[in-house]
Amino acid sequence: MFKHQHPYPPFIPQGATKLIVGTLPPPRFTTGELKPDDVDFCYGSRDGQLWQIIDKIFDLNLVYENTGRAIQQRMDFFNDHKIGICDMVECAFRDKIDASDIGIQNAELRQMIPLLREQQNVDTLLFTGGNSKNGPEYFFRKHIKDYPEIQLKRLNETVPKVHTFQLENRVIKTVSLTAPSGAANRAVGSMELYKKLKADNPKMTTIDFRVFQYGKFLK
Repeated sequence: MFKHQHPYPPFIPQGATKLIVGTLPPPRFTTGELKPDDVDFCYGSRDGQLWQIIDKIFDLNLVYENTGRAIQQRMDFFNDHKIGICDMVECAFRDKIDASDIGIQNAELRQMIPLLREQQNVDTLLFTGGNSKNGPEYFFRKHIKDYPEIQLKRLNETVPKVHTFQLENRVIKTVSLTAPSGAANRAVGSMELYKKLKADNPKMTTIDFRVFQYGKFLK
């Protein structure tokens, strides 16, 4: 059985107000067998779409390569925009070595609530996926079972789902964004809003739709 250890600690700039929250990067980031156009940083997989989405929203002209320059560009973005990243899973086990969330077993979760108590400026968690099994919202809900005083309150009935919860003297919002992966493209294609937007603009892609969705919460 493969031990899937998260290779990166949380990256949280001083004064960060938002945290991007996922699960785990692909196993090759744990083993160090990166591809030439991977970036050795959070969400650096060449197959992922998060940095493509961010690139389009903020017009960053990022490079997609296994270099220090590529890493520094992404760190600069987080520092400049007071956005951090802290995935929910510290380590897990897999029978099959792949990047699917559904294959995660015996996950050891990061302690998000204690971290939020330290990060007093954070008011928004941006989940890169929802409450389906082993998604980031799913693991967050599992984590807060240890904190019965924390209850998620749903604010809307549409996608992306938005919740709030009280943490001592502040209210924190959670947003469950559509996953930035090719596997989620089918779900995007079935969304009524995507169908409407694509009818208005036939050139719209599933990445364009995520740019539209993510931009409301990242800016």
